[in-house]
Amino acid sequence: MAISLSKGQRIDLTKTNPGLTEVIIGLGWDTNKYSGGHDFDLDASAFLADANGKVQHDTDFIFYNNMVSSNGAVKHTGDNRTGEGDGDDEQITIDFPALPAHVEKIGITVTIHDADARGQNFGQVSNAFVRVVDAKTDREVLRYDLGEDFSIETAVVICELYKHGQDWKFNAIGSGFSGGLAALCQNYGLQV
Repeated sequence: MAISLSKGQRIDLTKTNPGLTEVIIGLGWDTNKYSGGHDFDLDASAFLADANGKVQHDTDFIFYNNMVSSNGAVKHTGDNRTGEGDGDDEQITIDFPALPAHVEKIGITVTIHDADARGQNFGQVSNAFVRVVDAKTDREVLRYDLGEDFSIETAVVICELYKHGQDWKFNAIGSGFSGGLAALCQNYGLQV
């Protein structure tokens, strides 16, 4: 049985799950029916940051235009452009032991592609969730349902995985940003 988290909760991933070395971060959402004339294209990203929460290299930003980190430790499995269907809409895999030494925090985010041009925001998105699955056993370790906390935001930091000693922990963030992907990049120290 997976642990269900609320906003702000932190939980140990690797210490309480011995042998958990590779995870699948599954992200999903539904869009509220409205007559805006455009599909919603939500995009998951991973920011591989140092202890200060800053990304050191452009190659440490994993998204639809850079799907694999330079050493292959983090992989985006593909861009779902409509969010149709049940289950995970997008997935990111993380191999903890293969991560470069400077990566101590991984921000998992979701943005709405062309949100301003399409007049879209997270107030029109429902049932958003993230789940962490053991890649070796396919067992869901934890799940965080975001709830309906957003109105005008076009980007959300869903969660962060962070290193504590030799262990990895999970922090349910659920923090919204206006300004889409560019705002998130600036938050993690990338120039856009």
